Amino acid sequence: MSDLATHQATLDGYLTRFRDTGILNLIDGKDVAGVSTFDTCSPVDESLICPVAKGGSADIDAAAKAAKAAFPAWAAMTGAARKKVLHKIADMIVERAEEIALCECWDTGQAFRFMAKAALRGADNFRYFGDMCVSAQDGQSLPSAQHMNVTKRYPIGPVGVITPWNTPFMLSTWKIAPALAAGCTVVHKPAEFSPLTARILSEICRDAGLPDGVLNLVNGMGEDAGRALTEHPDIKAIAFVGESKTGSMIMKQGADTLKRVHFELGGKNPVVVFDDADLERALDAAIFMIYSLNGERCTSSSRLLVQDSIAEEFEAKLAQRAKNIVVGHPLDPATEVGPLIHKVHFDKVMEYVEIGKADGATLAAGGTRQGDKGYFVTPTLFTDATNDMRIAQEEVFGPFLTSIRFKDEAEALALANDVQYGLTGYVWTNDLTRAMRFSDGLEAGMIWVNSENVRHLPTPFGGTKNSGIGRDGGDWSFEFYMEQKLVSFALGNHKIQALGKG
Repeated sequence: MSDLATHQATLDGYLTRFRDTGILNLIDGKDVAGVSTFDTCSPVDESLICPVAKGGSADIDAAAKAAKAAFPAWAAMTGAARKKVLHKIADMIVERAEEIALCECWDTGQAFRFMAKAALRGADNFRYFGDMCVSAQDGQSLPSAQHMNVTKRYPIGPVGVITPWNTPFMLSTWKIAPALAAGCTVVHKPAEFSPLTARILSEICRDAGLPDGVLNLVNGMGEDAGRALTEHPDIKAIAFVGESKTGSMIMKQGADTLKRVHFELGGKNPVVVFDDADLERALDAAIFMIYSLNGERCTSSSRLLVQDSIAEEFEAKLAQRAKNIVVGHPLDPATEVGPLIHKVHFDKVMEYVEIGKADGATLAAGGTRQGDKGYFVTPTLFTDATNDMRIAQEEVFGPFLTSIRFKDEAEALALANDVQYGLTGYVWTNDLTRAMRFSDGLEAGMIWVNSENVRHLPTPFGGTKNSGIGRDGGDWSFEFYMEQKLVSFALGNHKIQALGKG
C-alpha cells in the first residue's frame, strides 16, 4: 500500500471507538455524556467523523466544582511528585504520537508532515514544564535595613483553558502543562471544530495517574459552554487562544468575577525583506511562515514588505514557488497544504480573494478552490498591494500572502506598525545595526531576525496591541498561573510610631 493508504487504514482503526461511542466529556475522572450532541466532520471530504457530547452550563458547573475539590491536594503535592506525573504524560504522548497526528490531520485538515512533529512538541511541553515543577514556588529574598522580605509563589486555583482549532493538540499542551506544573487544576473547553485530540489528551492524563478532577474536559459551543466557563465563580483565570474579538468578549464575561486572563490572539505579521538580505533564505522563510500549517497560524507572516529594488525578482520567485506547493490529502506525506478547517472559514478566505481583486491588487498565484470535495484553497499571493487595503489590514488566516513594496527603512517601519495587531515580526537584513534598530522600533511581542519562527520554550511568547495579553513560556507562564505572596520579618526592635499615647 502507499503511505496515504497505510495512514488511512491506520486512522480508520483509531477512529472506530469514536464512531462507536462518540466523544464524551471527562469530568472528575468519569466519562460524561452531554445534554445533546453535535457532529464533527472532516474538512478533507466533508464526511462525518463522529458525534460529540455537547456540554452546557451544568457540565461546566460540575467540572469547575470537581476542579475546585481536587485543587487543595494537587496544589499541596510536592514539585517532584507533580514532575513525575507530567513526565509520565509526556511518555504516553510519545507512545500515542501516531494516533494523535493522524486524528489531528483528519479533524483539522493539517498535513501529516507537520502534525507528526506537533504531537511530539506536545510531549516536549509536558516534559519541559514537568522539570520546572520543582522550582515553581521559588521566590526571592529582598532584604531591607529593618526587614527580611521573602516571596513565594502559590497556584492561583482552578483555571479555564479554551483552545483553538488550529494545531489544537500542541496548543492545548502549551496551556495545560504549565497550569498543572504550577499546581492549578483545569477545565478544558476545546474548539468545537477539532475535538478529537483533546479527548485523547484527557485520556492520557488520566491513564498517567493525574488525580481525578485535576483535568476536566467539557466539549461544547463558545456561546454556551465557553461563556459558562468564563463566568463561573470557581474559575480564577482564563487562558485563551483565538480571535481578538472573542478575547474581548471573554474579558467582558469574566469581569464580574475579576478573572485573570491570558490571551494569545490574532496577528497580521510582517516579514520585512531588505535588499541586502540573503534572498534565497528569506524566500524559504517567507513561504514557510505563510503556507505551512495551511496558513492557519497566528504567527504566520501574512504581509510581505519587500524593498522595491528587489521586489520584482523576489515576488516572481515567490509566485512560482507558491504555484509549486503540493496541495492535497493531509495523510499523504507529500502534501504541504491541506484543506481549511470548515466551510465557513473556507468561504471567508475565498471572499478575501475577491476583496483583494476589487481593491486593485494583482492576484499573482492561487486564489482558487482545488477539487469539488473538501475545503482546499490553492496557495494565494497578491502583489501590487497597498497598506490601506483590507487584505493588508485584516487577518485572513489561510494560505494567503499580501506583498507590499517599500523604498527605505523608515517607510518599512511605518508600514509594519500600521496595523491593529502586534504579535510577531520577521526581519531579513545582513546589517546588524539596522536589524537591532528596526527590531527596537517594531511594535510586536516577538521578532525573529534572519529566521523563521523557531519556538524556544524558556523564552516569552505573546503579543502587543490587539494580539494578546500576557506571555507564555518558561517562568512567564508561572507569573500567570500563580500568585505572589510577600512575608516580611522584622529585624531587631526597630522603632514603630506610637499613636494614642497622649
